[in-house]
Amino acid sequence: MAKSSRKSASTKTTPTNQVARSAYFNRELSWLAFNRRVLEQAQSNRHPLLERVMFLSIVSSNLDEFFEIRVAGLMQQVDSGISETSIDGLSPQEQLRRIHAIATSLVSDQCDCWQQQVVPALAKENIFIRSTNDLTRSELSWVRTYFEEQVYPVLTPLALDQSHPFPQLGNKTLNIAVSLDNPDTPEDEQLIAILPVPRILPRLVALAPAKSGAQRYVFLSDIIKICAGELFPGYKVNGAYAFRITRNSDLYIEEEETENLLQKIEEELLNLRRGAAVRLEIEADVCDSIFHKLCEQLELSQDYVYRLRGLLNPVRLMSLLDIDRPDLKYAPFVPVNTSVLRDTSKIFSTIRRQDVMLHHPYDAFTPVVDFVEHAARDPKVFAIKQTLYRTSGDSPIVRALIEASRIGKQVTALVELKARFDEANNIQWARQLEEAGVHVVYGLVGHKTHCKLCLVVRREGKRMKHYAHMGTGNYNPKTAKLYTDLSCFTSKAKITNEVAHVFNTLTGFGRSPTFRHLLVAPFNLHRRINELIAQEARNAVAGKPARIIAKMNSLVDKTTIDSLYAASQAGVKIYLIIRGICCLVPGVKGLSENIRVRSVVGRFLEHARIFYFQSSTRAKPLIYAGSADWMTRNFVRRIEVLFPVDDPDARRWIMKELLPTERKDNENSRMLHANGSYLPPPKSESELGFSLHDYFIASALKRADDVKQADDALDLPTANP
Repeated sequence: MAKSSRKSASTKTTPTNQVARSAYFNRELSWLAFNRRVLEQAQSNRHPLLERVMFLSIVSSNLDEFFEIRVAGLMQQVDSGISETSIDGLSPQEQLRRIHAIATSLVSDQCDCWQQQVVPALAKENIFIRSTNDLTRSELSWVRTYFEEQVYPVLTPLALDQSHPFPQLGNKTLNIAVSLDNPDTPEDEQLIAILPVPRILPRLVALAPAKSGAQRYVFLSDIIKICAGELFPGYKVNGAYAFRITRNSDLYIEEEETENLLQKIEEELLNLRRGAAVRLEIEADVCDSIFHKLCEQLELSQDYVYRLRGLLNPVRLMSLLDIDRPDLKYAPFVPVNTSVLRDTSKIFSTIRRQDVMLHHPYDAFTPVVDFVEHAARDPKVFAIKQTLYRTSGDSPIVRALIEASRIGKQVTALVELKARFDEANNIQWARQLEEAGVHVVYGLVGHKTHCKLCLVVRREGKRMKHYAHMGTGNYNPKTAKLYTDLSCFTSKAKITNEVAHVFNTLTGFGRSPTFRHLLVAPFNLHRRINELIAQEARNAVAGKPARIIAKMNSLVDKTTIDSLYAASQAGVKIYLIIRGICCLVPGVKGLSENIRVRSVVGRFLEHARIFYFQSSTRAKPLIYAGSADWMTRNFVRRIEVLFPVDDPDARRWIMKELLPTERKDNENSRMLHANGSYLPPPKSESELGFSLHDYFIASALKRADDVKQADDALDLPTANP
């Protein structure tokens, strides 16, 4: 095994040095395997039809980010002559070659799913996606009128010739390349022009309502191709082809050399418009002259070109979800607010009496917002400290912080300006908070602030009392309806004092802060996780019960993977629930035969991180939850917090309900095998399908019904969702 870049937590847990690089899956290819599992949701009849369209859209959104960041980084390594291999021994060139092959297959299957499965199924539901060849005479007339009135006025044709240089085309924008002939000089070579399409125009256009009530749509790109001749009077249009460029969108900022981080990031966001091209998507039937011209001007080899049979940007299919067809969508579910915190007048007294755990999106995010809003207005609250990584466009939490500051409370917000693709939103919030008098800081140099913490300081009698919210997800009420996360409220001094210590470290100076209860990156998280894994291994060798259950988004860190291998060899039973990237190879005899890996992809995005260690040095198992995946970036380059789950009710629920239900799922789950394949878990012919998402929805609705009945019996107002 190649030597790790960091020392292992314990030499006793380091696996044999003979472990080959084949003991690791490639990070990039593992991510593509995850996106394949997303595509499988679009291909499955188990989901309602319009929800399948949503999954198709997510596949493309994921791929866009993958190329903008991960592929762009590999291309830069190649251009810079960097030959450092990945964890599995692949060079950057070999990774790019394999990515192209896998992504080509993925996109081809995505197009087939749309054209052969979804479009015919939509037609059966009286929703028609018209191609240019399908349009009737009346529809064609409507299309031409729509073009003249809505599209023609905002298009600007750009000629490509000696006097017109190749234009700077925006990242992920729709463009139409047009091949033209001058009838007066037919012997001359064909001319080329480009039509950049403004983002403001809808990409899927609803045709005029038909008398039958059918809903009919046509892609904007088809409308423009049909009518392109209007923009070039006197010329003959030989063909028109839609294409799209993806550009490098990572930020490169030397923070140590940057006095004003906010201003520097604003400048970098403008530079992203001019990022190098990393992918060209274009229609498969494009003529050779245009194809070669684009590749030449974009400086892209054909290894980075994807010729598509139809659908160019499925991200825009998301607009189909606006169709008012509830029969083609998931049954509506409104998160329930049945927790003991629903009486906001008693929110602090309740947390003072007990810890409270919420499971989103089944439990409403409302108590989290109430916690901050109530703190903002409570005259006994003197200070609020809050981390903001990603939040909604109209954030009630940001509004509450502004309100608290304006009425004289001390408010501190740690805004992560480098939250990928949310940089512009966070800059906007940072400026609004600063204008309201909030102390806005950006965390430690060289580290993203990814932890999810809120601390409230309240005067109670003669002393100051701390109340904390700690979570696994962002402070975003919108995504809280789509992501599965945990929220924990506590007033226990041993925890809240350390939460305060985290904030002081981030806003002040603290080179080596000490934490006894919280696991905080980059200080003690990586070391402690590997110590806990090693402890399980020692217990297994001693004949004691030893088990690890870990639920996270991604497992990439090589040192931690090696520790898990060593624990498996010692006899520890390890069960990993990893939604996305997994570089660990499970089920290999002599290496990882005691490790099982499950991925869950379904209606909700599995986002919670939960870690269970059965045989700690304490009398009871250790359970942690928090913001960190087991990736090197989370351990070393981010501010992360895992918090212990000590409340007996919360512990019982995690051990007896949450984790067993995750393992019971046989509809959304895939098991990772040693050859890299993800296959459905074994199921007998008599075994019924079981979805953890459906189970927890039913459980939440039952809680709401129980609360309503109890309130009715006491003649109390019903709990608000």
